[in-house]
Amino acid sequence: MQAEMPLLVVEHLTMRFGGLVAIDDLSFAAHRGEITALIGPNGAGKTTVFNCITGFYKPTVGRIALAHDATTTQTDLDRLTNSGDRWRKADGRGLYLLERMPDYEITAKAKVARTFQNIRLFTGMTVLENLIVAQHNALMRASGWTVLGLVGARRFKEAERAAVERATFWLDLIGLTLRADDPAGDLPYGDQRRLEIARAMCTGPRLLCLDEPAAGLNPKESLELNTLLRAIRDDHDTAILLIEHDMSVVMEISDHVVVLEHGAKISDGTPSHIKNDPAVIAAYLGVDEDEEEAAEAEIEGLQSGLDHGGAR
Repeated sequence: MQAEMPLLVVEHLTMRFGGLVAIDDLSFAAHRGEITALIGPNGAGKTTVFNCITGFYKPTVGRIALAHDATTTQTDLDRLTNSGDRWRKADGRGLYLLERMPDYEITAKAKVARTFQNIRLFTGMTVLENLIVAQHNALMRASGWTVLGLVGARRFKEAERAAVERATFWLDLIGLTLRADDPAGDLPYGDQRRLEIARAMCTGPRLLCLDEPAAGLNPKESLELNTLLRAIRDDHDTAILLIEHDMSVVMEISDHVVVLEHGAKISDGTPSHIKNDPAVIAAYLGVDEDEEEAAEAEIEGLQSGLDHGGAR
């Protein structure tokens, strides 16, 4: 009997820009019901990995497979690879080769959502409208991609009610119900971060990719973020892949950590394993003299985060 596939399987991923090798033969997996952190010094290639997974870049070499159903097998994956198709969906078992898909299909069909280092809300729209507009694909399908929504077609009205209900649910979860009608740009920074994550969740993702979600947050906001990410992992059938420099966040909430240096994987395992891996410590401390103090502080944060937290 073949072993079940993880949700995301990255195999031999390589990304070259001319003579520059940004990602070098990277392989790792992200499992259902887990938070996987991608860490490493600046310039390690973390965001490039995200760009390959989400379709912003087409990798030079490698396979990036996403399996919605846990019963998907390696044989299923090999058959899809050999077929030349981008995806296969039967009996609810969606299997996708992301390296073959354009970015809009990765979002709409493979159900991968992403946030960026810089917040990208529609600041002039209300908080509620930001969550509804994220559901435009479902609303357009309900309209038949016509003007039926404008004339009040029943199917569209039902989809619109469902979109508002979903948006209201996420507003309540992130504690912004009372700010629903305020412009998103008026929110404090930490609230904007949580709103952006809620907006991504309104698309119903199986995999949520977060690029430095704790950047710029104060300690209270970081704790609120941790609570939200745990809820997404535990209650919403969504795995999380995150890039993060705040080691206290990484060690507090991650189930699995992958460490990159110069585009290559140097360590892969639990937070406890990563904390004590000499290769990881060398990667963080092997910097120029003027960066050494910051690197040491990051390592101390990694160690104290594990001492005072846990994977869950």
